[in-house]
Amino acid sequence: MRQKAGQKRLRKELRLFDVFAIATGATLSAGFFILPGIAAAQAGPAMILSYLIAAIPLIPAMFCTVELATAMPRAGGAYYFLDRTLGPVTGVIGGLGSWLSMILKVAFALVGMGAYIALFFPQLPIIPVGVSFAIAIALLNMFGTGKSGRLQVLMVLGLLLILLLFIGDGVMHVQADYFEGFFDAGTANILSTAGLVYISYAGVTKVTSLSEEIENPERNLPRGIFLALGTALIMYALGTLVMVGVLPMKELAGSLTPAAAAAERIFGRPGIIIISIAALASFVSVANAGMLSASRFPLAMARDHLLPRVFYRLGAHGTPVVSILTTLGITVLIIVFLKPVGIAKLASSFQLLMFALISLAVIVMRESHIASYDPGYKTPWYPWTPLIGIFTPIVLVVKMGLPAILFTVVLIASGIVWYAFYARGKTARTGAIFHVFERLGRLRYRGLDSELRGILKEKGLREDDPFDQIVARSMVIDIKESVEFEDVVGRVSLWLSHVIPHTSREIARQFLEGTRIGATPVTHGVALPHLRVAGLTEAEMILVRARQGVHIAFNNPLTGHDEEENVSATFFLISPENDPGQHLRILAQIAGRVDDDNFIRIWESAESEQELKEALLHDERSVALSVRRNDATVVLMNHSLRDIDLPEGCLVTWLRRGEQVIVPRGSTVIHEDDRLTIIGDPQAIRHVRETYLQGKRGKHRRPKQ
Repeated sequence: MRQKAGQKRLRKELRLFDVFAIATGATLSAGFFILPGIAAAQAGPAMILSYLIAAIPLIPAMFCTVELATAMPRAGGAYYFLDRTLGPVTGVIGGLGSWLSMILKVAFALVGMGAYIALFFPQLPIIPVGVSFAIAIALLNMFGTGKSGRLQVLMVLGLLLILLLFIGDGVMHVQADYFEGFFDAGTANILSTAGLVYISYAGVTKVTSLSEEIENPERNLPRGIFLALGTALIMYALGTLVMVGVLPMKELAGSLTPAAAAAERIFGRPGIIIISIAALASFVSVANAGMLSASRFPLAMARDHLLPRVFYRLGAHGTPVVSILTTLGITVLIIVFLKPVGIAKLASSFQLLMFALISLAVIVMRESHIASYDPGYKTPWYPWTPLIGIFTPIVLVVKMGLPAILFTVVLIASGIVWYAFYARGKTARTGAIFHVFERLGRLRYRGLDSELRGILKEKGLREDDPFDQIVARSMVIDIKESVEFEDVVGRVSLWLSHVIPHTSREIARQFLEGTRIGATPVTHGVALPHLRVAGLTEAEMILVRARQGVHIAFNNPLTGHDEEENVSATFFLISPENDPGQHLRILAQIAGRVDDDNFIRIWESAESEQELKEALLHDERSVALSVRRNDATVVLMNHSLRDIDLPEGCLVTWLRRGEQVIVPRGSTVIHEDDRLTIIGDPQAIRHVRETYLQGKRGKHRRPKQ
């Protein structure tokens, strides 16, 4: 159950607004400040429509990406998802391609930065300016995700304020006659342009490559990405409408600074200055977000032995230094040797293919029926949404022409060659796709289910998981003598036969079978027998402490051998059959608690049923208070529970008075030396600790009067 010593994890420093800022910053940049001029040269006024069409293949891909990211929040994003679903060959292709397409987007932004700086300093060449900023941003990224994330928030806030001003005044200056001949470019050009500008949106999901560094990814990742996409759609739709509506097509078409030209028409010379500031902020923002995201792809691939281990090294600030420096080097080469239009097309074409594969990955994971695949967000309208996500990107790639197709083919071929000559002998994984085809069962990567269970343990419980309540109502069996596991199973099964519609013999047989085949985790003096039962409405648990140990013979799935061990703690869990995700999250929560070095000591020294339950709850969701005269809890004495002003979301589950454990009611009066066990959400429990355990006497809540 313990994390392997060599498995280094990145720090969780990113919150909801950081996710929104990184996703928005990776989206609102060159697509707004440079591409409208290039798009207008191909599609005329209908480039507004091209921007809207470009979002269509993104939406199903976004849903699918978020589902995979909430199930598998790991560095590498798309690479990790494809590797674990379609196998390491596809993982190599996806990892290298995503890395390169993100680098292309960064390079495009830095070229755009040079173009806008040239409006004020014509003597400065675009390429050296772009290279200089690339170096500065790479250095910033080496000093930590939190620092670059805070910079991202500030830049995105400034950018959005300026764009709102530009659009708000701009719509008042729109001239209808500039929209004449809206469809003259033809359907083929409009679709081709949609493929070109697709890069404008592609950055919105790149924050998933940072999902390992996001606090509460199941909540913050979907919300941040959806907010970012909604913001981008509004800004692109209204922004391109303003540009077409205030500039004659001959001025707009081909311009590398279309937003500045439109701002000059609206505000005069000050407009150029204001919009250029916004453009520079956006270019730095997308380059920062892109470099941050791109550098995680080689790190994740090195972690899985698909790239040399040097890419896995973390520097003094907890960042992948070699990955960042390599990303910087490739970025500089692209800036120097490629033109802006070429950069945009190459980045868009492979990103479209990636999103098609991501959509396929969701179908594979759903159909694999791996119990530990437990996404916090599920793609709506399955399977139609991922099917649309597979086919629409392919149509756009074809419409973009031969260069884009060839680039995509070359990248795929390069990934296959790299896997064949470097990575094949370094990994034994296969993807979840082999769980779909039972006839290929011999190739199933059994480590995938174990890996997903480890991720569940890291993610922890969801807000609506009733773990605390299950522990609170659990039965406790305290055995003083040495005992065999079969005897304990018999006692537990007899009690459970009154709860579930099975005989005690049937229940015992299932528990013993699970232990025999390796389904019962046994480690560090703890065993976790568990079942999922049809017809059960809520989970139940029985806690067993054996002071002299329970002798258990079990199959160790890690070695494949039968082993024996004496355990002092055995937790029997039964859950509804129709909610495997919650069942596994509860098991993961128990595993995380018993992995603490002090758990067995606390468990074995507990003096009552209440303290045994507290040992399992001993985390951020529970607190035990002993009421005494000489500390902050004195104000609770001689008051009933209903009169105590506890934070919302808290519940007093047990009250111990001497040797007696009382199930408290609102009318229960608290006496000196009573011990209260309180459960609740982490924020509320933290407040209780600060009030009654950490606060000084006299500075605490008083009971209601």
